[in-house]
Amino acid sequence: MRFSQPGRAAVMFMALCSASAAALAQAPGAPMALAPHKAVYDMSLMSSGGPKQVEAVRGRIAFTFSGDACDGYTVEMRQVTEVTASESGSQLSDLRSATFEDPDGQSLRFKSETRRGSGAPTIVDGTARKADGAWTITLTRPERTSVKGSAEILPPTAHMRRVIAAAKAGEKLVTVPVFDGSDDGKKVYDTLTVIGAPETGPSPDATAQKGKLDGLTRWPVTISYYPPGQGERTPAYVMSFDLYENGISGSIKLDYGDFAIRGELKQLDILKASDCRR
Repeated sequence: MRFSQPGRAAVMFMALCSASAAALAQAPGAPMALAPHKAVYDMSLMSSGGPKQVEAVRGRIAFTFSGDACDGYTVEMRQVTEVTASESGSQLSDLRSATFEDPDGQSLRFKSETRRGSGAPTIVDGTARKADGAWTITLTRPERTSVKGSAEILPPTAHMRRVIAAAKAGEKLVTVPVFDGSDDGKKVYDTLTVIGAPETGPSPDATAQKGKLDGLTRWPVTISYYPPGQGERTPAYVMSFDLYENGISGSIKLDYGDFAIRGELKQLDILKASDCRR
């Protein structure tokens, strides 16, 4: 999930949160089934320090993931956040976003609307497509523009599938640039994912899941998001959470360096899976 500051990471995290355990059983080598679902996360401040002196964070993310490997994946999300800091007081932000990713991870349609306080909304609207060994990102709003990106870039659901495949194979690290259409609609982040040892048994997200996730394999993962560049860099933020084998993300921690936020999974509804056999 990506919240920008702090909402930036919401789009990415929610793309990472993407029916029952029996429905998810697959033959070895079969494509991964990501569970269609609705989830609600409540946000609060975990820790604060440094010059920003954040005193409180409260808010909620409502998220819906749908689609399949036959028709593609849709993510709809709304995040309302209030951040209180000692110097700037309280600031309210309202982010609404929607993305559609083709099943092969070769194109992404994205649109977001961000409103801060009572100000006019900022709208980002565009597409990203991979062709001839490179990505082209084309925006229609806030202004018409086009930028190129490398062939290694992954859109968010393709990134999630890559991380799950690596976890199942026993790999510990995944490094790949990721684009999700957030921020100004042009920014690509370099990511480093660290995958912990697999776990099973009762889910720690007991409040929301009520047995829906019990028995599924999960891995503790930490994903660092770096601005593009070379050499030693400090991540823009670091996200930690339990990743379930069906693509659902448990409660999360977002560390921005000066402060950290917890997003607690409070509600989870598993939606009816499609008949896709791809």
